[in-house]
Amino acid sequence: MSEKKKILIVEDETPLREALSFKLKDEGFEVSEAVDGERGLEKAIAEHPDLILLDVLMPKMDGQEMVKELQKDSWGKDASVIFLTNVSDPNKVAQIGEDSRGVTTVFDYLVKSDWKLEDVVKKVRDELGMQSPIV
Repeated sequence: MSEKKKILIVEDETPLREALSFKLKDEGFEVSEAVDGERGLEKAIAEHPDLILLDVLMPKMDGQEMVKELQKDSWGKDASVIFLTNVSDPNKVAQIGEDSRGVTTVFDYLVKSDWKLEDVVKKVRDELGMQSPIV
């Protein structure tokens, strides 16, 4: 049996964070949570998750700043991140994921109003190159 994939959810909205966590755990993932970008950065560097689900607008440190700080770490510069955002314009999302040189380093995002929990699980599996379980 393969090792569980680790997902870090960095989201300040408790109901959303808890729902994502419950669903991903139910789907067999190991899940860690953080309520803001500062804690998310600490956990990401310490735990090296396979994927980070990252809210854009949060207290203390927003998602964009967290990614910039994460990329200063040797592991973090290659971390897989999916932004959770209320922004639906792809060009604006691309700007969120830009590094200091203006290069887009985060290519995936989910608009919060556009998905169900099952969609997040599918996106996570796709990003990690995993097959969906046969039902």
